[in-house]
Amino acid sequence: MAREAMLQRGLQPDFSDAALAQLAAITPPAAAPVDGLRDQRSLLWCSIDNDDSRDLDQLSVAVESPGGAVRILVAVADVSMLVPAGTPIDAHASANTTSVYTAARIFPMLPERLSTDLSSLNEEEDRLAMVIDMSIGTDGSVIDSDVYRALVRSHAKLAYNSVAAWLEGKAPPPARVSEVPGMDAQLKLQDRIAQGLKALRASRGSLQLSTPQARPVFEAGVLTDLRPDDKNRAKELISDFMIAANGVTARFLERRGFPSIRRVLHAPRRWERLVMLAAQHGVTLPAQPDALALDRFLAAQRQANPQDFAELSLTVVKLLGSGEYSVAAAGRGSEGHFGLAVSDYTHSTAPNRRFPDLVTQRLIKAALAGEPTPYTEEQLAAIAQHCTQQEDMAAKVERQIRKSAAAVLLMPRIGERFQAVVTGASARGTWIRISSPTAEGRVVRGFDGLDVGDRVPVTLLAVDVERGFIDFEASR
Repeated sequence: MAREAMLQRGLQPDFSDAALAQLAAITPPAAAPVDGLRDQRSLLWCSIDNDDSRDLDQLSVAVESPGGAVRILVAVADVSMLVPAGTPIDAHASANTTSVYTAARIFPMLPERLSTDLSSLNEEEDRLAMVIDMSIGTDGSVIDSDVYRALVRSHAKLAYNSVAAWLEGKAPPPARVSEVPGMDAQLKLQDRIAQGLKALRASRGSLQLSTPQARPVFEAGVLTDLRPDDKNRAKELISDFMIAANGVTARFLERRGFPSIRRVLHAPRRWERLVMLAAQHGVTLPAQPDALALDRFLAAQRQANPQDFAELSLTVVKLLGSGEYSVAAAGRGSEGHFGLAVSDYTHSTAPNRRFPDLVTQRLIKAALAGEPTPYTEEQLAAIAQHCTQQEDMAAKVERQIRKSAAAVLLMPRIGERFQAVVTGASARGTWIRISSPTAEGRVVRGFDGLDVGDRVPVTLLAVDVERGFIDFEASR
């Protein structure tokens, strides 16, 4: 079903024979001398990712500096060294533009031998990397930065949940944190700086949302549940570093006179509905989009009603709309990202699983080498448009298979009542989300007058596993 969904959405589930032949010819990880390469293997690098992640795109490390500033270094896997532009593997990556994560299986953008081995920043392996080196002031601002190529070595492969539990004082340190001398202090320093970065963005209107995606839970190979993959302290740490690093990358290319692909989120078109939503909670938002005012409303609701904040966040996300890729011409910048409250933002930290990041890495290398841009503005515009379209198709595949998985779980529960929140309302249909299991479905009866953000009791009428249909009746 997942493979068929990929084909229906114009995505390629399989690598071509030419791509597999190219893969077979690739030698072990590139680690040969490169002009300007720095040896930073002695730094206390670590990766923090999902428990089951094997495609490790980035490492991080903190280095204290005189005067109270702290350097945060983010090492990004040197994928472009092994995937030259115009090759069969690159053709597959440029067609799909992203890895697709479904409840059935993962469809990686790059062959697994590349993304989980030869270019992955695996523990205790020497790897080439692009390093984004940021000096963070005491107020959380980036006061200086540099981008360069380096040889790095991860000293600990860590997981979000166990690191977060330790940082939040709920569990002892993970085994690797205890085993690697200095890693506990290193992570606490990284956490402190990440908190400063987040606080500064929050003061500028960065939206603090909670929109966990449903992750499948299997027992003995059988799907048993779909549970929300909640935020935690470690996930936020990495997110804060990646946002800062992507800003540095965008400004680096702009200073070098290079065009770039930016990630933008426009001011919400349905701001009036957000105003109405806030009014239902006794809060008045400005008539025109204002990220800082919206974030203050969200922060107050998180504190006053934490048990319902995820549903409120989901509603706000739906009303904000989707982000997209666009081209920032040399010297002209771009619109920025409304939700993150940043004006310079690209995608550069996940080249194993996102094609825009791989393109950005090629641009950075050309800039560092003093070479002309490998892409014209017209080419980048076409890539940006295609990546936006394919990202949307990938999201639809993931959602369809997630709904099929939910339909399997809900099949024995037809006729039951659930509490739901409306997540979509248009001429195409009305959609709701329930929490146990975490699932979305369509309201096929009683939908008149429902709008995004409304809470409504629903009755499960029918499911269709193959098509991922879950049908409800609203009973108000």
